Amino acid sequence: MRAVLVGPPGAGKGTQAQLLASELSIPKVSTGDIFRANVSGGTELGKRAKSYMDRGDLVPDEVTNEMVRARLGEPDAREGFLLDGFPRNVAQAETLDGMLKEMGTALDAVLELKVDEDEVVKRLSGRRSCRECGRVYHLEYDPPAKKGVCDACGGELYQRDDDREDVIRHRLQVYREQTEPLVAFYAEQGVLVTIEAVAEVTEVTGRALSALGTGS
Repeated sequence: MRAVLVGPPGAGKGTQAQLLASELSIPKVSTGDIFRANVSGGTELGKRAKSYMDRGDLVPDEVTNEMVRARLGEPDAREGFLLDGFPRNVAQAETLDGMLKEMGTALDAVLELKVDEDEVVKRLSGRRSCRECGRVYHLEYDPPAKKGVCDACGGELYQRDDDREDVIRHRLQVYREQTEPLVAFYAEQGVLVTIEAVAEVTEVTGRALSALGTGS
């Protein structure tokens, strides 16, 4: 199985990517993991990426693309993979198609996790993080025993800037602008699979596996 996972912030992509990759016995390939591995390993690509990151600039697509190409060529990814965080736009999707064609293969599916915008805002804006130990709570789904205080260490709980509603809605707007064309691109290729992702984690995983034709 060679698949891509897409979905808005707060859709649970990270959690589902981990679970689905385990169920399908394929590696989860995320751009975050690739960046960290290259930078910490001191590879030439890692050094190039770090030079941009140190200046506070976005790493150019060509560097990201080469990191992905190298990762997909590793032995554990040759029989399948689940990409999380790449491609983010149509240009990267076309590059990925070219990479896979060179490898003599193609994507089996692009799995879109569909979540209502208001649900995303509710999920993310309700998060609170501990200033001391970093533990994350949710005001509705996983509240602390005492308001504003971490159960684990007694530290102060606060709302991160990127969990504020105005910031979340901006992130969703950016996601729509970049990803709606990407979703249409894969729909035209006939590989897009969309599932409703508002449910218990294990239920969403089950829906995804069924949609991919691998569920029990």
